[in-house]
Formats: sequence, C-alpha cells, structure tokens
Amino acid sequence: MHTAPMPLPVVRTEGSRIFLADGRVLIDGIASWWTACHGYNHPHIRAAVAEQLEAMPHVMFGGLGHEPAYRLATRLAGLMPDGLERVFFTDSGSVAVEVAMKIAVQARLNRGERGRTKFLAFRGGYHGDTLGTMAVCDPEEGMHALFAGLLPEQVIAPLPRDDASRAEFDAVLERHAPGLAGIIVEPLVQGAGGMVFHDATVLRHLRDAADRYGLTLIFDEIFTGFGRTGAMFAHRTAGVAPDIVTLSKALTGGTSPLAATIAHRDLFDAFRSDDPAKALMHGPTFMANPLGCAAANASLDLFETEDRLGQAGRIEARLRAGLEPCRSMPGVVDVRVMGAIGVVQLDAIENPAALRARLVERGVWIRPFRDIVYLTPALTIADDELDALIGAIGAVLARAAA
Repeated sequence: MHTAPMPLPVVRTEGSRIFLADGRVLIDGIASWWTACHGYNHPHIRAAVAEQLEAMPHVMFGGLGHEPAYRLATRLAGLMPDGLERVFFTDSGSVAVEVAMKIAVQARLNRGERGRTKFLAFRGGYHGDTLGTMAVCDPEEGMHALFAGLLPEQVIAPLPRDDASRAEFDAVLERHAPGLAGIIVEPLVQGAGGMVFHDATVLRHLRDAADRYGLTLIFDEIFTGFGRTGAMFAHRTAGVAPDIVTLSKALTGGTSPLAATIAHRDLFDAFRSDDPAKALMHGPTFMANPLGCAAANASLDLFETEDRLGQAGRIEARLRAGLEPCRSMPGVVDVRVMGAIGVVQLDAIENPAALRARLVERGVWIRPFRDIVYLTPALTIADDELDALIGAIGAVLARAAA
C-alpha cells in the first residue's frame, strides 16, 4: 500500500491564506485545486450561503424546484454561446461529465439512432475519476491504467496541434466515426495532464470535425471556466461554440460542491416526449442543492461587480515576469503562462512530496505533480502574496539545482 505524507491540519482560511493548527500560515498557490477563485471566505458568498441556510438548506430537486437553481440556470445559460440554454445540475465535475456523455448518447437513441455510443478523447486528457470519466482520460494517466479491461473502451487520439498530429487525429476519427457519439476535450489547457496548453486552432479543427461527422462536441470547462485562462470561459477566448459545456470547481467560488452540464437546445429537443423511457434518468440526491446554488449565484455577482478578469490579466503579467528566470535553471524544460495559470516544467520530479515540503518551509502551499510546479492562485491574490509564491518556486528550484 502506498503511504502518502501526513496531511497538514488546517484550522481556518482567509483570502489566499491557509492557517495551520501549529500556528503556521501558508499562502495558497493553487486555490484548493483552483476552486477558490475569489479567495477563501469571501463575505458576499458567506452572507448568501448563511441567508440560504436560514431559509432552506436543501430540498430534493425531483418534483420540487426552487428559485436559487432557476436563477442560476438562467444566468449560466446567459453566459453561454447561443443555443446552449438547458442546464442540468449535479454535485461534482466527474458527474457533470458523465451526464454530458449520457446526453450525447441518449439523444441519438431517443431519435432511433443505434450504434454510436463511443467517444473520442485525447492523450493527456483528464475528465474525472468515476468509471465513465476514467474511460475518456488518457489511458496511461495515473491510476486509470490499473483499470484497463474494466473501463468502457473509448477512442483516444492526439490533439491536432500540428500537421503530424492533425493527420493522425483525422485518420483516427475517420476510422472510428461510425461508432462515435461525440468528442470531449479540455479547451485550451489539459489540466491534470500536466497543464499542457493548446490554441484556438485546435478547437476550431475539432468543431469542424464534429460538424463533418455529425458528432456532439463537449467542452470540459471544469478547470478552465470562471476566469482561469483570462476569459470567463475558454471557449470565449477560442471563439468556438461547443454543443455541451461542463462546469464545476470554481462555480461556487470553492464554497460548496456543485456542477452543471449545459446542453444545446437541439440536444434537449431529443428528450421532449411523453415516453418516460426517453427521459434523462440521472438524479443525484444533492443536485441543485440550494446552498450550492446560493454560493454560485453570489460568485457570479462578484464576476459582475468586481474586475476578476482584469485581475486574471494582472496575474498573468506578473507570472510571466516572475517565472521567466526559471527557464535558465538546470533541469527546467519549459515555462508557460496562460491567464492565472503559471507552469514551470522540469525534466523530472523524483520526489514531489519532498519538493512540496521544501515549499511549505518557505510558507507557501504548492503541490508539484508529474513533471511540473504550477500556480493557479485566487484571482483576488495580493501582489505581495503572488510574489512570495513566485519567489518560493525560484528559490526551491535553484536550491535543488545547486
């Protein structure tokens, strides 16, 4: 059995700071897996959740409904490309992706189309840890390789980044298209695959390919959504409209579990029927949880009233300037920045836990993984806090190279 390092006991959070039980305070460089986009304990979100807690902490979303969910669905649809107007709430990103896959397949089944039940996904991709989502992750990614033979067999291709990968992608797609329901991709950034970036031309190629073969194009914006890449959503930067978008993580500002799958009206029309067998049979117990919806509505308020995207731009500029000197260090393969994402890629990290411990010694919370040290801070992080994170990375990497 693998023994992980003991977790650090946390007693409270505030802004971009984590307070430990032993009295130490860490500057958080990854915003709790980039969920806390407004920082921790934002007073507006806290007040909205407290008010909702007094009125109604939860009610089942089956045969019953409530205003926080309806309001949130309307607001999210208003942020999407034209036609993406049907919102299905769940309680985690993995489940949001599962629902997206179900919608893509069942829409065809409801229309009498059989045999197109697989998905094309990408090397380096990550979409969750449930069985269905593991099947559309990179098959060599982490623990997922252990489940070969159990997972549904999907089609994995390279992202069409250049002439060679486009040719390979096109060939794979042509070969498998008769059995495919859709294509799923993380737009602009493959997160858990190593914070690997690609540009809008990749997404335009996928859109063209999906249209050519009649496939549903799913953008998994669970990582990239809500300002992380510098725009509200990555599809806006790319100028490419998918058929389904999945959201979670920063949806509630990191306050409560909640996820959403947003589908185009044409897909929804396939479910309009008096036949119960054509309904989307997926009902998580805590779907559209009122506390989560209240937090998400408050988070959207902050995007409307405070300049979060401007803050992401300022973070981007500071990351570019601060991390660039790492490029000349021994063992550094690349330095890359997009929006509020900063990455230093190494040729290898032999002991990520030891590297993390050295960063903690410098008063920062950063979790290296694979071959990267990365930052995804709160969009509200103060300049001095961001500088401390950047400085810690530089100092620790320089010490490791000495």
